[in-house]
Amino acid sequence: MTVMLSEEQREFGAAVREFCRREVGTREQRDKLTDCGREGHSLELNRRIAELGWAAINVPEEYGGAGGNHVDLCVLLEELHRGLAPVPWHGTTLITAGIYTKFASEELKRTVLGRLAEGAALAIAMSEPEAGSDVAALTCRAERTADGWVINGQKTWITNAHQADSILLVARTARGEKKHHGLTMFHVPADTPGLTIKGIDTLGGTEVNDLYFADCVLPADSVVGEVGQGWAQLMPGLATERLILAAQMLGTAERAFDDVLAFVSERTQFGTRVGSYQAIKHRIADLATEIECTRLLVYSVAHRADAGDDPQGLARASSMAKLKATEVAKSTALEGMQMMGGYGYSTEFDMAQHVRAALGATIYGGTNEIQRDIIGNSFGLR
Repeated sequence: MTVMLSEEQREFGAAVREFCRREVGTREQRDKLTDCGREGHSLELNRRIAELGWAAINVPEEYGGAGGNHVDLCVLLEELHRGLAPVPWHGTTLITAGIYTKFASEELKRTVLGRLAEGAALAIAMSEPEAGSDVAALTCRAERTADGWVINGQKTWITNAHQADSILLVARTARGEKKHHGLTMFHVPADTPGLTIKGIDTLGGTEVNDLYFADCVLPADSVVGEVGQGWAQLMPGLATERLILAAQMLGTAERAFDDVLAFVSERTQFGTRVGSYQAIKHRIADLATEIECTRLLVYSVAHRADAGDDPQGLARASSMAKLKATEVAKSTALEGMQMMGGYGYSTEFDMAQHVRAALGATIYGGTNEIQRDIIGNSFGLR
């Protein structure tokens, strides 16, 4: 993983790789951190990452972060996922942190980002039962009172809310000419009275949650950014979100490839190593080529983001990266399962976990169908 990286970034990647080998290199270590996989995200491991100064990689130094750029962020997330570190939703935390960094008050920045630097998790609540891909259709309501706000409504599919210190809520404060007008962001501590968090069982376990707000009272200073400007504040951050998801799935694709390559290199059938059969060699060759293309795309987008590329160009490129990385992770994991046969299907091996992770990634963060729409629209095909 030397593509488009400085010497310092290569050394950082090697350090993260060694951390994963030492801390979570065996199934036993990972099971201990996750209650045998029943809890997908380990706050304990997150705190260890924080002790090394990596948890707030993209947060400015004045708020306790490392002050890293988009390339640093991708290096961290790629290696954590390649190393199977059970902190899959740290990406969500970093996505949320980026919004606080840009728009929150100084007091909120120091509180929220400071806790992040110590290993806390964050969540962001946008989706609703009738507002998934069409986020602007959300109806969760925030009404102004004499000394603050009252929230009523439901959010769904909210990643890691059950472990988060706080939740960044996108709610409707007014109706405008267009449905994306009148949205506002709020800082909601997870223990706020009137907020109920209920897990949703998924193929990957307890990853996402329903959030119910019933006369949930927030102080006036809980607004993040400006009232009514939630959509404008949210849009620039979506490019970073897609880049983060792309880096994570690049790591997943690499790990799935590593695992299947090791298997076919050792497995013998009919007196011959499975990997020596042409059908398998060609599959391996195709997967390796696709992963290399994905790596080049992901880091190209990261460099463009650091260079301050124009927003429209970056939006298209980040959607391409998310689309490509998640599809390659999915195909690598499914091909890996097929090449490993029954062992790939068995939970004794990690390939089944790779499949679950890759399938989910094509849905969350904007489905891949939505990414294709964004890319197509960018060429004037509306």
